[in-house]
Amino acid sequence: MTCSTNDSAAHVIVVGGGIAGLTAADHLLRRRSGLRLTLIEADDRLGGKIATERGDGFVIERGPDSFLAAKPHALALCRDLGLEETLHGPTPRPRRAYVLRDARLHELPEGLSGLTPTRLGPIARSNLLSMRGKLRLTMDYALPMRAGDDDESLGGFIRRRLGDEAWERLVEPLMAGISAGDGDRLSLLATFPQLRRAELEHGGLIAGVRANRRAVGAANPPHPAFLTPADGLDRIVQALAARLRTAGAVLETGTGVREIRRRGERAEVVLRDDRRLAADAVIVATPAYAAGEALARLDQALAAELHAIPYASSAIITLGFPRERIAHPLDAHGYLVPRASGSPILACTWVSEKWAGRAPDGWALLRVFVGRFGRAEILSGTDEDLIAAATAEVTQRLGATGEPTLARVQRWPLGMPQYMLGHPERLRRIEAALEAHPWLALAGNAYRGVGLPDAIASGQTAAERIAAWLATPAWLATPELLAAG
Repeated sequence: MTCSTNDSAAHVIVVGGGIAGLTAADHLLRRRSGLRLTLIEADDRLGGKIATERGDGFVIERGPDSFLAAKPHALALCRDLGLEETLHGPTPRPRRAYVLRDARLHELPEGLSGLTPTRLGPIARSNLLSMRGKLRLTMDYALPMRAGDDDESLGGFIRRRLGDEAWERLVEPLMAGISAGDGDRLSLLATFPQLRRAELEHGGLIAGVRANRRAVGAANPPHPAFLTPADGLDRIVQALAARLRTAGAVLETGTGVREIRRRGERAEVVLRDDRRLAADAVIVATPAYAAGEALARLDQALAAELHAIPYASSAIITLGFPRERIAHPLDAHGYLVPRASGSPILACTWVSEKWAGRAPDGWALLRVFVGRFGRAEILSGTDEDLIAAATAEVTQRLGATGEPTLARVQRWPLGMPQYMLGHPERLRRIEAALEAHPWLALAGNAYRGVGLPDAIASGQTAAERIAAWLATPAWLATPELLAAG
């Protein structure tokens, strides 16, 4: 779409330089030519949670290490950026994982799809569930579906359909690896609405998920479930930033936003260094609490809803050992730790086994995830404390000996939004509040999905909202534009 003469001088400010903000800026510039665009990022680098370190033959992801291929937005963006040929999936080594139970690692049964067991044979052979737990899981085929459209917790839903053991030993560890949340408080309709749809459309959870899996498989060629650029996830950030600069966008890092307000017919963005930038539209792609702080004087009700979205804090401790100092065969991609264990450890990924080219030959690269919602006390210690806790974990579970040769700590304070019960209603209230501010859009993982494809989709949706606003007679008739015309 080509801009008219009047809207060619429009200035849009994007607040936040993570993947959602970068995508919003890129999509808007490609959607409408002739815009002036300024992106403001408080950190001294772009990328948000995407952060890759390279050195001495190691490729270390300090945040996410891949994206879900079944959700199309991340793959489509990589294709558009010319990165598709660099994408690869996990190694062809056994694509399995373990679950910690009773101080031992038990293999996670094959056939889990969308958190749901879809093959009863591996479940029957697994020692993760008792015989009673296995029989309770199969009752999903006979249980009636719940009537009504009220929300329920994710944990409550799985317990209702599959039983307590299936939730605590199979599903909850997988869920926690995604959100670090408490599944008995998370909203089913906000986190995994497809599971409720499976129940409603097919009468049971397992049957519904199996049917959906067959339909998706028929519609799409087979590909790895997860993808990532071979040299690290930040290649997406670098490609986006380069394209934005080529398009004339101003990308400013190391500058926070204090306030967003309306002054006359335009928005004003007040930076923490007291500069004031005028804008015709603003996209806020920050965590919800930061957005609420910036918008507090503009709209108290909107800010209150944003502040009410809770977050979990976590940390990733990356450890490198010479391979001969790990007794475990590392014959999987890692292991998960259920909340029921009482441990603040969420999981341990065996990076050097999961992804090719992430460590030199003869080395084991491990990522230990710590910090659950409501269990952030482990993060109160020093980096040395976190390294010691992670080292003790892999010593106990994997037979690691001695101190790690390489150790990195990445803290993510308030890094993961939690979609608690009531989240869908909160989103409706946020959308209603935004109706009074058509020049303003929100993006990020606080609203409709925590994964990279979801954040990318949110940035593109925000850009579409602003593009629509800039095409309205209300904006085209502002005094400044009439005078310019």
